[in-house]
Amino acid sequence: MDTMGAMHRLKLFIPGPTEVAQEVLEAMARPPIGHRTPEAKELILTVSGQVREMLRTRQTVLLSTSSATGLMEAAIRNLVRRKVLCTSCGAFGKRWYEIALANGKEAELVHFPEGKPVDPEVIDRKLAQGGFEAVTFVHNETSTGVISPLEAMAEVVRHHPDVLLLVDAVTSMGAVPIAFDELGLDVCLASVQKALALPPGFAICVVSDRALERAAKVDARGYYFDFLEMARRAAEGQTPITPSLPHLFGLRVQLQRILTEGMEARYQRHLRMARLVQDWARQRLALFGEESSLSPTVTAVDTMGRFPPRELIQYARQHGFLVASGYGPLKDRTFRIAHMGELQEADLKELLQCLESFLSSRS
Repeated sequence: MDTMGAMHRLKLFIPGPTEVAQEVLEAMARPPIGHRTPEAKELILTVSGQVREMLRTRQTVLLSTSSATGLMEAAIRNLVRRKVLCTSCGAFGKRWYEIALANGKEAELVHFPEGKPVDPEVIDRKLAQGGFEAVTFVHNETSTGVISPLEAMAEVVRHHPDVLLLVDAVTSMGAVPIAFDELGLDVCLASVQKALALPPGFAICVVSDRALERAAKVDARGYYFDFLEMARRAAEGQTPITPSLPHLFGLRVQLQRILTEGMEARYQRHLRMARLVQDWARQRLALFGEESSLSPTVTAVDTMGRFPPRELIQYARQHGFLVASGYGPLKDRTFRIAHMGELQEADLKELLQCLESFLSSRS
């Protein structure tokens, strides 16, 4: 018996993995092809071109059979010889810092309170002290439901011409317009199981020319994630290591879906879904994040101590919905609702009706 097929199908409202369109799943089920064939080259070049169109860039696209964390480590190893400044307003900003230390780099962490965004003016003053080769930045902090100002951060870093800007866009890429070249970014990376809406196991990254020039001056870049080798093979329509062909098949279909919808239309849809959830949370409980910086892709809801979040999560699960617990120290205070990727407003309304029933049963 196929026990996995017999399991109850939960609709995903967690910050990854997210719902995947049927046509994307079907594309991923295609028979494999040789990864060094002309067909594979065409596939890789097509996907790379779609990424460039989505992120409005002419720079190098790297395709990685890994999680986004692998590319975060790659960015540190390839682009930092000695010292990096890490910004954080939640758990995933701290991950950059931990990666830097684990790779023997000097790292300084500037942490902003959970629920508030990164303040570019504070980072500007810190960079003015000198000595930093790069700054890391999480665009959308999944643990707290807060988005930080990428445009303002990019402007700050431009004032420090020797500093590279490394951006984690894991839960914003595919939901929020990002103009890589216009902003002057050096690295922008994401895994595919968030707003890009594919199963996990693959990541994409855009790397600037000046970042590749920096990498050429860095020793011990590693083997699997050597940006220079990845870029060389990318120019040939290849990857250095065997890629996940199912993900590439799925990406070609999904990126075309995203481009057909249009990034601005997609962003507006995500904003509408976010407002729906945020309005409900304000009326019935409370929002955790700062009002002016609420994420368009995930909302952290503060239970105000009225009930353990796990009870609501279990109730939703019993009714066919998977909602996320709070992250780290917020686990017993918040729960999180993702509204990204393939979800629509009707899906959120269905979920909120279920959560409303839970709250009514406790009143």
